Amino acid sequence: MSAAPRTRLLGVDFGTVRIGLAVSDPDRIIASPLATYRRQSRDEDAAFFKRLVTEQEIGSIVVGLPVHLSGAEGQKAAEARAFGHWLGEVTGLPISYWDESLSTVQAESALWEAGLTHKRRRQRRDQVAAQVILRAYMEAGCPTSNDECRHPNDERRTKRE
Repeated sequence: MSAAPRTRLLGVDFGTVRIGLAVSDPDRIIASPLATYRRQSRDEDAAFFKRLVTEQEIGSIVVGLPVHLSGAEGQKAAEARAFGHWLGEVTGLPISYWDESLSTVQAESALWEAGLTHKRRRQRRDQVAAQVILRAYMEAGCPTSNDECRHPNDERRTKRE
């Protein structure tokens, strides 16, 4: 009996210290917070992500792209793209980028409304931000083109590298 194809999506809220992670169900309908990964070394990070994509049966990765309100990309977007490129090489999976504008604000708001303490909100903020990014990507129909990054709430577009 052959293994089921990896159809889940991994949402990534990139950070230089912590990385928020969310995962979709196999039908790509529901996005759920998964974990907040504290970065270690390049080798340890690579081992973590290789293991994660195997264990979670990930078929594609969506990296949040911090785009300015004007639609322009800055230094943080360049860092997220570099990380996404590295992640694609490490895992062998396709990488898509999605505008993460206000994802942390939305995550904080949801956690606040859930009545979590400051400490609990801080512990979960990055993974809920990854969930927000992944959910927006899925609600847009999981675009497969890497030619542009669209914000789900308007027609703003930024060209990809």
